[in-house]
Amino acid sequence: MVRTAQAGKECCPNVLAAPLSETEAGDLARAFAALGDPVRLRLLSLLASAPAGEVCACELVVPVGRSQPTVSHHLKVLSEAGLIVGDKRGRWIWYAVVPERLTLLRRALEP
Repeated sequence: MVRTAQAGKECCPNVLAAPLSETEAGDLARAFAALGDPVRLRLLSLLASAPAGEVCACELVVPVGRSQPTVSHHLKVLSEAGLIVGDKRGRWIWYAVVPERLTLLRRALEP
């Protein structure tokens, strides 16, 4: 849900500016909960810092030291939270961060 500010500018829900609606709180909570796991936070960091802007799921197993099914599960959680998107190419999925979603989370906590 998007709140409207002065002169029609759109802004993000901000927990410090006004009480959140139930929908806004649920949306933000799902995204922050997805980041509450160290493996998922690491995966997001690996994706965000990738020089090409995207990474094949097959290249994330070794850096996080987890099995492929575990990495896939964590990527699914991040995807369902809207933090990353995947693009299936052949047998593999290439993942990239959704910058707008990260901006929304950052702005939700700004004073």
